[in-house]
This record gives sequence, structure tokens and C-alpha cells, in this order.
Amino acid sequence: MVDIKQEFIEQAARLARSCEVLPGGIEELAVKLQHASETHTPLRVKLGMDPTRPDLHLGHTVVLRKVREFQKLGHQIVLIVGGATAMIGDPSGKSETRPALTKEQVEENAKSYFEQMSKVVDISKAEVRNNADWLHKLNFMELLQLAGKVTVAQMMTRDDFAKRYSEGRPISIHEFFYPLMQAYDSVAIDADIEFGGTDQRFNTLLGRDIQAAYGKKYPQMVMLLPLIEGTDGVVKMSKTYPEHCISLTDSAKDMFGKLMSIPDNLIVKYFDLLTDIETKDLKEIEEQIKSGSVNPRDIKMKLAMTITSEYHGKEGAEHAKEEFISVFSKKGIPDDIKEVSGMSGKGILDILCELQFTQSRGEAKRLIQGGGVKIDSEKITDLAYTVNLEKDVILQAGKRKFAKLVK
Repeated sequence: MVDIKQEFIEQAARLARSCEVLPGGIEELAVKLQHASETHTPLRVKLGMDPTRPDLHLGHTVVLRKVREFQKLGHQIVLIVGGATAMIGDPSGKSETRPALTKEQVEENAKSYFEQMSKVVDISKAEVRNNADWLHKLNFMELLQLAGKVTVAQMMTRDDFAKRYSEGRPISIHEFFYPLMQAYDSVAIDADIEFGGTDQRFNTLLGRDIQAAYGKKYPQMVMLLPLIEGTDGVVKMSKTYPEHCISLTDSAKDMFGKLMSIPDNLIVKYFDLLTDIETKDLKEIEEQIKSGSVNPRDIKMKLAMTITSEYHGKEGAEHAKEEFISVFSKKGIPDDIKEVSGMSGKGILDILCELQFTQSRGEAKRLIQGGGVKIDSEKITDLAYTVNLEKDVILQAGKRKFAKLVK
């Protein structure tokens, strides 16, 4: 029985806030932390991210922030770019086979990843690895040996596979290899802890099994963090739903405005997972909202300032706040509204796409149907509406996008 010092129990409790720690919980994590300290051997903390899209959003930073906590304590974080796994695509939570990416697509998407990650973690002190470096080198016999360490029955315990099988939806054999490949990453980098979202439970725990199968005496622990909803408060934040996604590449104005648009029931969760707020302050905010002693809008303003300042600096956040108050509280128009000519005679769907106010005609349709498109404060409800300009007008799309359409 290990005699665990109180300092490591407290350290483990701080690190594990909002996390599910498997197996053994906080106590086993404290043992790992103490052993690392006593042996002067930093823990190897693994985080893998597949570059399936070119930019990151605030949902990605939930695990990045936790990884940063370990980094600040002197542990070695290992960031894995899924150069090989992204070419399959993680089937977790998917109802159908994901389209495979080409090597060129993966490389292109990966270019901006670390620039964006550096806004959260110290990339210069991280160990950056590409799993293509070892997975592409496995020969056929080695691949068979890896596959032989997991049964089909184990794979079918995954909810997504089980559901698709019961519904008669196809499951390609290569999809079984995604969790195997992710698990083998833990062997290749000798991970002590692996981070992931709650949707990564099967994949990360499989990493423990595969490490043990390859002879690791003390397999990795797993720390799972909640997935965070987008600004609609319903679906998880994802680039699949750009209208509800807050990207790290968003301008200060857009980031601030999107944060102000979240439903009140997400305020505490956003503070908890996306800021460095102390537990006692988080509880105070929770109580203020519950009791109604403070207007949730004021708390949300503090949240938006805190997060926007982290990615755009205090000055950028202050300017975004001032503009938000001007536009939304005083019903004003942004200072930097752009003037656009040549739109007369065009359909509203075409205009929204041409101005890049929406990513697609489908998104434009949803925005109109939801009452989010206005011309001179009048809602546009007709999808076939044609703009015929007899005078200059103000087009508003959603809560944050404006353009002056001139004759």
C-alpha cells in the first residue's frame, strides 16, 4: 500500500476537476504524480488530434487546457498529429462510415494546428509526433499481431458500432483499425496518461489494454472531459455546424458576440471548462445564477471578456465589448460595416453566400427560416426573396453580421 502524501492528493484533485479519471480515480492519479516526483521522471501525457479540418475551436481547448496544467507542473506533454489515423477518420459517434482523407488533405489541415494550439500550450516544450511515423512503417505481420490483441466482441461493445450493426448499416473493416491505431500510439510514445473527450472512452481505454499486451507494467490512466455544446446549447461544438461554433481563428468581435449568444444554462459550464476560474469563484457564479441575484447577462459579459482576452488580448476584448454594447444594447450598427454594391436583382440566398455570411445555401436557408435575416430591421422570410434596391439598405444576418447594400 502506497503512503500518499497530502500534497499529491490535493494536486490530483485540482487536475481532475471536471474529469472522469480511469481507473482508480483521484487516488491512483495521486500515486502516479507522487512516483513521478520521487523518481524525478515526468509523466508522459498524451493528446492526439486528427487534422480532419484546418482550424480548432473552443471545444478543442477543453482538453488542451487540462494538458497545460500538467505541463506547468513539469510533466512532458506529447501532442500527436494523426497523420495516419486521420486518413481513416474516427468512427466514434458516427452513424455511417467517414470518408477517408488523402495524405495531402491531412498535411494541409495540419499546417495551422500547432499555431492555434500555441495559444493554449507551450509548443516549444511539447513533444510533437506524427503517428504516420510509426503506423505507416508497420508491416503486414506486425499489423496482424496488433489486430490479434483485440476481439470482434470487444469492438462491438462500442455503442456506435453496435447501433449501426443492429440497424443494418455498413461497418467497414478498416474502421476497426482506428481505435487499434490510436491505442498503438500509446505504445509508441510510452504514454502514462491519455486525455480525450467522453466520446473517446473506448479508444483511450483500449490504449491501456494494448500497452499491457505489449508488456507495459503500469499502463496509462485515462482522463476524460465533457464535450461542450455550441452556441445553440444543443449539439456539441463542431465545424459541422459553423453557425454554432466558436473558432480560435474567429475575430475578437465574432468571438465575443458568439459567447454573448450562448444560453444562460451554459454559462457555468463554459466558465468551468474554458477558463482558469477557481472552484470557489465558480460556485459563487453558480449560486448567483441560481438565486437570480445577478443578471445572467452581466455574468456572460465577464465570461466573454475572460475568454476573448485570452485569445485576442485585453485591448482586443475591450474593443469587441464596446462594439457589442453599441450594436446590441444600443441597437446600433457596427463602426466597420462594409458597403457592398452590385447586389440589386440578386436572390437573398445568393447574397448571403456571396458575402460569406453563411458557409452554404443550406445554412442560409436555415438562417432565414429561423428569422435571422433582416433588411432595414424587417425580417426576410421568403427563401426566394430578390433584393431590388431603390435606396441603400442595411442587411443583417444573424446577430453579428452586417452589410450596407448600396445602389
